[in-house]
Amino acid sequence: MGVFVASTRPKVVVTRNLGPETMPLLLERDDVEVVVWPEDTYCDRKWLLENVRGATGLLVMLSDRVDAELLEAAGPSLKVLSTMSVGYEHVPLPELAKRNIRLGYTPDVLTDAVADIAIMLALMASRNAEEVTAVVRNGEWPKRPWSPFMFCGPQLSASTVHPQRTAGFIGFGRIAQATLKRLVPFGLTTCLYAGNPATPADPAADAAHARAFGLPRVARVGLAELAAESDVVFVLAPGGPATRHVVDAAFLRRMKSTAVLVNAARGTLVDTDALVRALRERWIWGAGLDVLEGEPVIHADHPLVKEPRCTLLPHIGSASIETRQGMAKMAAENLLGGVLGHAMPAEFTGTK
Repeated sequence: MGVFVASTRPKVVVTRNLGPETMPLLLERDDVEVVVWPEDTYCDRKWLLENVRGATGLLVMLSDRVDAELLEAAGPSLKVLSTMSVGYEHVPLPELAKRNIRLGYTPDVLTDAVADIAIMLALMASRNAEEVTAVVRNGEWPKRPWSPFMFCGPQLSASTVHPQRTAGFIGFGRIAQATLKRLVPFGLTTCLYAGNPATPADPAADAAHARAFGLPRVARVGLAELAAESDVVFVLAPGGPATRHVVDAAFLRRMKSTAVLVNAARGTLVDTDALVRALRERWIWGAGLDVLEGEPVIHADHPLVKEPRCTLLPHIGSASIETRQGMAKMAAENLLGGVLGHAMPAEFTGTK
């Protein structure tokens, strides 16, 4: 009769298959034991609580709930938590710190993909894409007699009629600046942004940004001025209590009636009820949202779904093939680095 010998390799638990480009980085190693949730669905909580016992590393998705219960189930062996996301609101940072668990995340790699989506949403919202697409899909186009201003919306780019174009950014980090870079060829003349109130203004940095982007003006301003002066407002700040409903009724009322709002950050930054009213009463021209409060539980009767000038996407900002592959690879490398005591490509240190 053979003798059972428990594995001495550190165990890592992965809550989703990371694809054929990344999984071999884990499965073909002989120095770790890999346990993977076998379905391409939300990881079952009971399965996770059972399999995480004795794990040294855990790789999760943004949709996985990480809490004290899960960390207790893992036990003192857990050294690293790797999340395949740039956000870490789903991770209890104090609990990790208390247990000396390292945290890996996936910043930078999704910057360009989210910036692309932000521009797409700005164009769709300004040119009534949701509303006019429905006209075609519903067979109503033949019933609409042509008129000089049929289907018109405000132009994102500068023109002889409106040579001045201002973009406003709530948050001016990597994604915002990548978005600004894409806007410059549209003839943008001014960039306004609102930053973290705890960070002092830096006019020299603003002047350097203006030179780098080839713009007449880049300036940090208050939210009221940003709302009133911008032709398009991009919400690209971190989530969390400090930024909850930073775009509220007062902000929306200050916006131009021809302005559009784009949110590609977190749904909690925009007050849903206020935005619904702003769209219905035409305080603003339109909105393009990749994120919503309460997502993904958004049904067909949601008030924003019913708004013809609101373009909604199911949180696909990072959903390019190249970006998701890059995120998966970074998450796997973070996991291995933490488990084996090596450097991690992107470790959260509490200073971001």
